[in-house]
Amino acid sequence: MSTTMEVTEASRITARLDRLPMTRQLWTLVTLIALGGFFEVYDLFFTGYVAPGLFADKILTPTTTSFFGMAGIGAFIAALFTGLFIGTIAFAFVADRYGRRAIFTYSLLWYSVCTLILAFQHTATGLNLWRLIGGVGIGVELVTIDAYISELVPKTSRGKAFAFQQGVGFLAVPTIAFFAWVLVPLSPFGVSGWRWVVIIGSVGALAIWVLRRQLPESPRWLAQRGRAAEAEQIMARIEAQVAAEYGRPLPAPRPAAAELTHAGSYLEVFDPTYRSRTIMMLVVNLGSTIGFYGFANWVPTLLIAKGIHVTQSLEYTFIIALAYPLFAIASVSFADRMERKTQVAASSIGMAICGVIFSLQTSPAALVVLGTIQTMLLTWLSFSFHNYQAEIYPTRIRARAVGFVYSWSRFSAIFTGFLVAFFLKNMGVPGVFVLIGGAMLVVAGAIGGYGPRTNQLALEEIAR
Repeated sequence: MSTTMEVTEASRITARLDRLPMTRQLWTLVTLIALGGFFEVYDLFFTGYVAPGLFADKILTPTTTSFFGMAGIGAFIAALFTGLFIGTIAFAFVADRYGRRAIFTYSLLWYSVCTLILAFQHTATGLNLWRLIGGVGIGVELVTIDAYISELVPKTSRGKAFAFQQGVGFLAVPTIAFFAWVLVPLSPFGVSGWRWVVIIGSVGALAIWVLRRQLPESPRWLAQRGRAAEAEQIMARIEAQVAAEYGRPLPAPRPAAAELTHAGSYLEVFDPTYRSRTIMMLVVNLGSTIGFYGFANWVPTLLIAKGIHVTQSLEYTFIIALAYPLFAIASVSFADRMERKTQVAASSIGMAICGVIFSLQTSPAALVVLGTIQTMLLTWLSFSFHNYQAEIYPTRIRARAVGFVYSWSRFSAIFTGFLVAFFLKNMGVPGVFVLIGGAMLVVAGAIGGYGPRTNQLALEEIAR
């Protein structure tokens, strides 16, 4: 139920947040969120890097005799994204109901336990089952991260914050690649190397779970829920810390648009205000996953298919993976200077072109260079897309709306592994990149033609 007092309080909190300078305090909050995201990325990406070990242990195979074969790497990828689909579409609402902080914390604990159990599985069925269960927790976590960051940072710095968060998160990719390069060909203490790669991720996440308990609840979410006293207490603490670091009086708050404070529902994503955005984001999510995970989860396997030995494949993949965090951190310098939807469209077109060129190469040097460029484009797509998706819906339904549209990327990814395996078997690496390129051109057309502008606008202005 909406009241004048609640709308005024929500508007006041928004104005106070959006005028803050990005001092160490706000960057610390973004960093704590990003550290949690590190292990979500670790889990999402380890599939491709441990695949050679799973093949060597004869638990999974690169391709299968049937399209939906459950013993292939495609099924392992599909199990993860089935869990992500369930988590995002069925449980994303819990972050709107119970708050960003609580769901953010406990979903990581879920991931840690499930991934540790997965590391000790010896059958394709066991691997796929625990991959699916763990994916439910990760699905909720990824949606909550996007909502949390978009609500905590000022409107002029959302691009920087998302680029930085993705940079910290993407440090997981070269980390996995390094561990896989060193451990997968070995069996330390008689335990297959791929199992150690998985165990490292699950144990490390427990330490980050403790650190993240220092995070405050989103004052925007509290104000929108009518919990004015709690919002004021957290906002005053943030302002005091920022002011002390800033060294001079904070800028005066400017009048901000108010947002209604009634409880949201899933049906609202299809009301006249948001219907076109939702349809556009469904298309973008369905297509972008084919491009993103079609490359990211298959890099070692694609290199092996080009005739490169498994050890060299993991070495080259490690070099390529360094581009994820390095490019994301470098992107902080321009992430807020270009319109967000333009960044999504440009990176998608770049991926389509670069991928086709990559598929035609045979020289290891050319594969590494083009693989690095493709990875930079993937990173650009990722941070701009996640930022944009969280900006275009109001606070009252942000988590569930992002969860709903994002779930269709998870749905698409369930079949992406099978599609890539099919194209790789029947048309080789060039066929895989024709698939990826076509999907990315659809993404560019949808968001470029139908997406609203968001740069430098308050979340409440965009939500109108």
